[in-house]
Amino acid sequence: MKIRTITIDDEPLALQLLSGYVEKTPFLELTGSFDNPLDAMDYLSGNEVDLIVLDIQMPDLTGIEFARVQDSKAKLIFTTAYEKYALEGFKLNAIDYLLKPYSYQEFLTAVNKAKKQIELEQGAATSVEANNQFLFLKSEYKIRRINFNDILYIEGMKDYVKVFLAHEEKPVLSISSVKAVEEKLPTDHFMRVHRSFIVNLDKIEVIERSRIVFGKTYIPVSDQYKDKFQEFLNQNFL
Repeated sequence: MKIRTITIDDEPLALQLLSGYVEKTPFLELTGSFDNPLDAMDYLSGNEVDLIVLDIQMPDLTGIEFARVQDSKAKLIFTTAYEKYALEGFKLNAIDYLLKPYSYQEFLTAVNKAKKQIELEQGAATSVEANNQFLFLKSEYKIRRINFNDILYIEGMKDYVKVFLAHEEKPVLSISSVKAVEEKLPTDHFMRVHRSFIVNLDKIEVIERSRIVFGKTYIPVSDQYKDKFQEFLNQNFL
């Protein structure tokens, strides 16, 4: 599994060099390259990223400010020409700090640190998923236990989610976000197929014209998630 990585630097040559380093590293996948941190923030609102490598000194929004306001759980590696920012960067739990000009060897050392930490956390998450087959949701002044195997799909509705269960006519409503629920679900059984929908892969029985059918409900597979969903289909296609 490759580490999904984006790069951010307002200097074209620095961004080109950094993105080139990412592309030549076998365990990294460059999913986005931005010369404006605001564009990167917009990208993060709809895409999952594991690692962000970004410059500190940028107009409009510095790398430090970006790290403080973005809500992604991606690991951070800062780059800058000014050593004085190192301490502030580490206060934000950055994996490493690259002082310009840096070599590929220095870059590789930094991303290897990120790789080890990401693998460690993913291993811990997999262990938790193996032992926990349910989650708890607050719904109508109660706390309900929801077994993963009972979930058909989950729909996000701005400030709350609807959890549709196999043996209940009405969905369970809970104040939460699709992203928050997604983080609690085992990734080998659930997949986000649309900004507003997560489906239980084990419950899919009918697919029609890029839509997943649950009874009278048609769930669209958006372009953003189509490749990942197609990969799932290919693995299970006769």
